[in-house]
Amino acid sequence: MMTAATNTLIPEVLWAQRTDELFVTINVSDVEHPEVNLSATGLKFTGASHGKEYSLDLEFFKEVDIEASKQNITARNLSFVIAKKATGEEYWPRLTKEKAKYHWLKTDFSKWKDEDEVEEEVAAGGPGGAGGFDGIDFSQFQNMAGGMGGMGGMPGMDFGANGMDLGGEQDSDDEEEDGDLPKLESVESV
Repeated sequence: MMTAATNTLIPEVLWAQRTDELFVTINVSDVEHPEVNLSATGLKFTGASHGKEYSLDLEFFKEVDIEASKQNITARNLSFVIAKKATGEEYWPRLTKEKAKYHWLKTDFSKWKDEDEVEEEVAAGGPGGAGGFDGIDFSQFQNMAGGMGGMGGMPGMDFGANGMDLGGEQDSDDEEEDGDLPKLESVESV
């Protein structure tokens, strides 16, 4: 059951899933004093941001594996990769135990894949196969069993003092090749 105290807000929650795991994002930026409690049956969160109090008490559709689950808290949000207890089963029909529509719970379409898409990728040896997730490196996530971890930045995101190099210089060979293109032939109308 989802509840919130009278003076607190329920944060926006995005979610997606695979057969073995859930991707849950709590959209609260610059969270202060976050308290996260992941249990086999749910996720509880409290924290403050920009003078507002947030609270979430989410009961999952089925049980999850706390030891195999991970979290990452950044200045932008709280992200979780939560392992399902029963692996290899069909997708859950919803995230929550209660069959209800919540205005704060939304599908994370940037991470969502239909069950048949994942099966095709696994068969083809694609990103859904070897535990990967479209090239996203989850190594920075903290193991949920190990506690909250730090609120550090995102390692590997340093673009250097001069910004990102997007390959702005072109070889002079590229310009010369354009001059060697054949001329277009005109087509006569009938």
